[in-house]
Amino acid sequence: MPKFAANLSMMYPELPFLDRFEAAAQDGFKAVEYLFPYAFSPAELTARLQANGLQQVLFNAPPGGTDATSIAHAWERSGDRGTACIPGREAEFQAGVLLALGYAQALGCPRIHVMAGLIPPGLQREDVQPTYVANLRWAAAQAAQQGCDVLIEPINTRDIPRFFLNRQDHAHEVIAETGAANAKVQMDLYHCQIVEGDVAMKIRNYLPLGAVGHFQIAGVPERHEPDVGELNCTYLFGVIDEVSAQCGWDGWVGCEYRPRKGGQSGGTSAGLGWLRDTRR
Repeated sequence: MPKFAANLSMMYPELPFLDRFEAAAQDGFKAVEYLFPYAFSPAELTARLQANGLQQVLFNAPPGGTDATSIAHAWERSGDRGTACIPGREAEFQAGVLLALGYAQALGCPRIHVMAGLIPPGLQREDVQPTYVANLRWAAAQAAQQGCDVLIEPINTRDIPRFFLNRQDHAHEVIAETGAANAKVQMDLYHCQIVEGDVAMKIRNYLPLGAVGHFQIAGVPERHEPDVGELNCTYLFGVIDEVSAQCGWDGWVGCEYRPRKGGQSGGTSAGLGWLRDTRR
């Protein structure tokens, strides 16, 4: 079965963030991802990773802002969901990417997700795509200097209206346009099912192309455990395994879901029956 990474922004919500590393390790996870690390120092995060034998496999570049305070404000109050596609915010985008790469180097993280952002009012997708591609090309060049990948993620517009990137085909077109070998797609099966469906065939079509850097999973439509809802996660894990064996893909699958009992003590662990089943 695939290698699974716990998403600590969504899982174990009953615990303080820094305590979630230990909880994930106790449940058998060997790797973690999360949205943003910027409220904590690299030293604090590194200590938690090392103490629990965990790898850091993914986090997001800032959604906006350039330091811990402005980044939190951008996400929680301004509603920023990335700046990569927004004309006039190139300097802010670049500062955020450099901050993220500094964290990635300290944490030994091989990839960062660069959020596209919302299409500004009065503009259309085609108006801002040149800005998006230019920003991604710059970010990929910076990341390549330390052996890091830059990921882009199609996100459904039900969860984030006016988000620039929504479809797998568009994401792969953008990657091709950047011309950067370390620019790749973060394929979230939750978003893919909501927008497009035909998830298994999209895995079969896109994974062998070499531009899928990471998967994420959640049940559809509630975004709970992946074994709840309309997706057959066991089947899809088998598809990932089958195609990976054929093309040599060896990446991670991030568990970016909200546990149904996550607010309760032990609620995340109680919902991991799907994971235990894959290990039998």
